[in-house]
Amino acid sequence: MSPRVRTATGGLALVLALVLAIGAATGNARPGGSAQPTSSAPGAIADGHGQAPGASASPAEPPSKTEQMIATMQGRLKANPNDVVAYGTLGEAYLQRTRETGDPSYYGKAQAVFESALQRDPHNLEALIGEGSLALSRHEFQLALELGERALTENRTVARIFGIIGDAQVELGQYDAAVSTIQRMVDLRPDLSSYSRVSHLRELYGDLDGAIAAMQTAAQEGGPVSENTEYVRAQLGYLYWTKGDLADAERTFTESLTRLPDYIQALGGLARVRVSQGRLADAIELYRRAVAQIPLPDFVIGLGEALQASGQTAEANHQYELVRAIEQLFAANGVATDLELALFEADHGTDPAAALALARSAYAHRPNIRAADALAWALFKTGDVRSAVRYSAEALRLGTKDPILLYHAGIIERAAGNLRVARQRLTECLALNPVFNPLAAPVARRILTALGGPVS
Repeated sequence: MSPRVRTATGGLALVLALVLAIGAATGNARPGGSAQPTSSAPGAIADGHGQAPGASASPAEPPSKTEQMIATMQGRLKANPNDVVAYGTLGEAYLQRTRETGDPSYYGKAQAVFESALQRDPHNLEALIGEGSLALSRHEFQLALELGERALTENRTVARIFGIIGDAQVELGQYDAAVSTIQRMVDLRPDLSSYSRVSHLRELYGDLDGAIAAMQTAAQEGGPVSENTEYVRAQLGYLYWTKGDLADAERTFTESLTRLPDYIQALGGLARVRVSQGRLADAIELYRRAVAQIPLPDFVIGLGEALQASGQTAEANHQYELVRAIEQLFAANGVATDLELALFEADHGTDPAAALALARSAYAHRPNIRAADALAWALFKTGDVRSAVRYSAEALRLGTKDPILLYHAGIIERAAGNLRVARQRLTECLALNPVFNPLAAPVARRILTALGGPVS
């Protein structure tokens, strides 16, 4: 019972502002866009469409539900600057707008209004919950835990508080505590938010079928805005993909695109399915469509790897450079990206020592199984196989069935001379999803063949 949330695993916060910042050099910028600086001053409230003053908006697109909420709350605050409820609601709308646009500068706007609310009422529950959500989005998990516990002293009956605490506990590697916390959340409010967290914890513990069942329930419950519901539906698609059920994964991503056309999570998920089907050209096109909207690092990396696998090395390297620029933009807006960068640099960088430094930093601040995996992989890349084996075992301690974790473990165990374990890990990896990655899967198959393992 835990969360597959944007702030945690997978995934990560979004980034339209990055492309706007680096412009047409990437080939992905929207015409007329410009990056906006983050303001942390209380009351630094954007215009009615949630944009910083001076930013241009497309006159052809009507304001979204979130933009309308932002405009309404800004109007209330203009009429009454001491409306604490409006500050909290506006902050939550800014966080939702980040998810919708990928612009991390909304984090600064959210922080400003939450702080304004707490200055006026230090016990305001919505602002405390909002600051906890913001801390999760920025990967400040210890702070999120503290804020959640502080909110709990104000009210122990609000399910969202347990969601913040549970998310933080998962990211801090406190899995037993997270199970109890999320169970409490489900007991209080069985809905999209709680069921999706149940799904993620089941996934971490290796129960993919149970994770799928819980995520199906979460999608059926639905959320307050369509993006929330389709995000959960996309996570369901990723679960199907993880276990190699490409037919149900494709069906789920396609349904999401029918319900919310061009939804980036569904586009990226369908691209991953096309890779697993051996349809690289189709995958590249889908990744391009996703990245053209919001250049999420996961999708930019996916595009780069699909290009590299298809022999387009120069363009792949261009995408990898974009990833580094995106992560810099997130860091500039207060988002910790050590874990994501550590894995990326270990796979696509030229300095293993730099990847290791990032991995050590990530593990120090969020000692969870993903960070243990990143540290193991970075240690392997530097030649410290003995230490890599130890952290790889830690990464698998919950029984997680993840092709990448199993692939890393298999490669590391082979380097350590543990050939039986290496065969087992690589067999498990390819049995889950034979084409889990366009670059790594062929390596796994080749090595498993050399080890005498079964390859279908």
